Amino acid sequence: MFISHENNGVVFMTATEIQTRHAFSTRLGGVSEGPFASLNLSFSSGDRAENVLENYRRLGAAVGIDPFRAAFTKQVHGRAVRIVTAEDKCAPDTPSKIECDALVTAERGLPLFCFTADCVPALLHDGVHGVAAAAHCGWRSSVADILGAVVEAMRSLGARPEDIHAAFGPAIGKCCFETDGDVPDALRAYLGPDAEEFICPGAREGKYLVDLRGANARRLMQLGVDARNIGISGECTMCNSEKYWSHRHVRGGRRGSQCAVITL
Repeated sequence: MFISHENNGVVFMTATEIQTRHAFSTRLGGVSEGPFASLNLSFSSGDRAENVLENYRRLGAAVGIDPFRAAFTKQVHGRAVRIVTAEDKCAPDTPSKIECDALVTAERGLPLFCFTADCVPALLHDGVHGVAAAAHCGWRSSVADILGAVVEAMRSLGARPEDIHAAFGPAIGKCCFETDGDVPDALRAYLGPDAEEFICPGAREGKYLVDLRGANARRLMQLGVDARNIGISGECTMCNSEKYWSHRHVRGGRRGSQCAVITL
């Protein structure tokens, strides 16, 4: 179950399945203006850097984390995962040398960030063994089995699938994620027969609607994560573009990004 919070105007979501400090941000509560209004967390969108830094400060104060001593990555829509430690702490405006789409840690007090604007944000936590992860699950990284790589990295730090809790945050929903046939075909290769549940014909010939959050949740179940330990947001970023950043909503226009963040 997802719960909405507001702290000094900053609105963010949490999932009851995750029992450590975490958040899925919205676009509400920041200082950015125009097409970036208001809680934009992207430095590469054309927004003023001082506004983005203030947005991080406000988000950190609202959630209770230090975003200026955290781990960030340059997302590349692949399946690479990086295990990070205190040596990887940096500020959000420091260009990241880490090119991957998921971060895993056993380091306490190290916030892990991933960024989305329709793609699926995933947070994972093994509270028994003290391991956390944040993953950017676009459709390409999803079908490349980034979650399999994340669980493998978490296991290398002592986590066990049966102890992992996970949450998939706001993302483009099946209602709006219309694709060509290549995405369903890749999903079938990813999940096998389980994929059919998450694919249906679109309104136009040759088009399909895909439930990427549901598909990724099914992958975690295949990997041994208990279905009762998986939370899935019901909010579609494209349908709720006044609350969340949506790449498809702007259709090539300028927009910001939101984050998912977790810390032990």
